[in-house]
Amino acid sequence: MLDFNVIKFFGINTHIGKVLRPLHVRWEFPSPGWVKINIDGAVKGYPSLATCGGIFCGSMGEFIGAFSTYLEVQAALVTEFYGVILAMEEAQKMGLTNAWLECDSALVCVVFTARTNVSWMFWNQWNICLNYCGKIRFRVTHIFR
Repeated sequence: MLDFNVIKFFGINTHIGKVLRPLHVRWEFPSPGWVKINIDGAVKGYPSLATCGGIFCGSMGEFIGAFSTYLEVQAALVTEFYGVILAMEEAQKMGLTNAWLECDSALVCVVFTARTNVSWMFWNQWNICLNYCGKIRFRVTHIFR
């Protein structure tokens, strides 16, 4: 109840709407020596104001780091791609050698795994990431919604 009182104090709308289909999701710990990066993008409309971010967790679930950025006006798929690119850049800055990326976009996971069919908007930044992240072993999985 305390959480709801705090939310109401700040004037946040607590009406979320009807849940169409509940989905049970279980977060899996990464293997020892690996860091898990959960990423997601968010857009309010199509296209509209957008943001993306991610969180880095170790093999015991401990917080290692996080990132987020405002992307101005974008489409949903663009935010998901930027999330992966920024996660790769942060992983490289942290000196990671084993990173497990997890996102809710099947298309982004397929493109990342195949390393082909990257949209022209991301081509340069994508190739730069692949080049300097070449020493990082990435595992990519899709969270089904």
